[in-house]
Amino acid sequence: MTTPRPTTNLSADEARRIALRAQGFLGTPNRRAGVRGILRHLGAVQLDTISVLARSHELIPYARLGAVGRKTVEQAYWTTASEGAPSAPHAFEYWSHAACILPVEEWPHFAFRRRAYLNRPHWNHDLPDGTYDQVIKQLRSEGPLTATELGGAKRTSEWWDWSGAKVAVERALMYGEVVCVERRGWKRVYDLAERAIPEALLHDELDDTECLRRLVRLAGQSLGVGTRADIADYHRLKGEQVDAVIADSGLVPVTVEGWGKPAWADPAALETPPRGRHRTTLLSPFDSLIWERARTERIFGFTHRLEAYVPKQKRVHGYFAMPVLAGGHLVGRVDPARDGRTLVAKQVTLDGPKAVPAVALALIEAAGWVDCTDVRVERVDAPELREPLVRELTRATA
Repeated sequence: MTTPRPTTNLSADEARRIALRAQGFLGTPNRRAGVRGILRHLGAVQLDTISVLARSHELIPYARLGAVGRKTVEQAYWTTASEGAPSAPHAFEYWSHAACILPVEEWPHFAFRRRAYLNRPHWNHDLPDGTYDQVIKQLRSEGPLTATELGGAKRTSEWWDWSGAKVAVERALMYGEVVCVERRGWKRVYDLAERAIPEALLHDELDDTECLRRLVRLAGQSLGVGTRADIADYHRLKGEQVDAVIADSGLVPVTVEGWGKPAWADPAALETPPRGRHRTTLLSPFDSLIWERARTERIFGFTHRLEAYVPKQKRVHGYFAMPVLAGGHLVGRVDPARDGRTLVAKQVTLDGPKAVPAVALALIEAAGWVDCTDVRVERVDAPELREPLVRELTRATA
């Protein structure tokens, strides 16, 4: 691939601010658009089973909008049928960066991935004869169902030991014949795509090139500015897929101070300098601002690793350490827990004394959002900062 010579040079600070604005952390968010606006803006909201303060897909709009109601978040993602009218979902769940909630308008642009699954030669689970057709028949006659309602999610207590019905419905989800229309008690609720996806969107007519071009453009818009690897990672595309379409994606080549690799930017992000207020907040480790470690290190000089799957004795910052964003920088991290109506900061890492007020503010806001009335600090990595943090929390809540 021949890349045109960049005509725009960005400083590292300009690139950081562009990224923050693109991700909804710099400037005033469109509150009228709410949670659905955040989803549309980001293009993908990652799901994950871990729930400490809340699940990650709830933390994403919270981090940008503040204390939006958690029920409001769920209702915004999954629209149920209104009286006298059929269900019209605003989102669907599919494989993007990982398992993600995606705007329903993007259904046609994941046709390339559905085709890839249809042509996939090998699977981890065997599909029993006749089970696929039986699952489709049951959904058609009974309406939206969970895997348990379809005949059982697992054969044994082992997480990987799926039942035949679970294998079939997950295969149908990947193929696009079935869609996840909501999560109920963290279980996927499946329905036929022909019933759940608006008719105008229910097609796989777009060829791979058009799908990829769209997703590359969307990734560039959501990132503001990114390298080839950043753009590929956003929707988990292959590097060569990005290479094939990026010249026609509408993104423009730029150079960024200190990045050392070619980069592309959303041209709209270059038109006006990013300005406005910065959010101060705790971030889910699965937030799209920081979900790619190399990019986070490059932009913020901040190394972060989710340690939930690291043996306890080897953890450095804690089970679900959440980075703290303040003033457009990552200034520390908090490993939270709940003890009744007390938010517990089990472990706090601070980037020096100046980070204390910001971390205290982030903790107080998060506590209020999850209906906690108190904040308790246990360990602070720099012991001399524990007392200043406790004082700041006391002062702020007095």
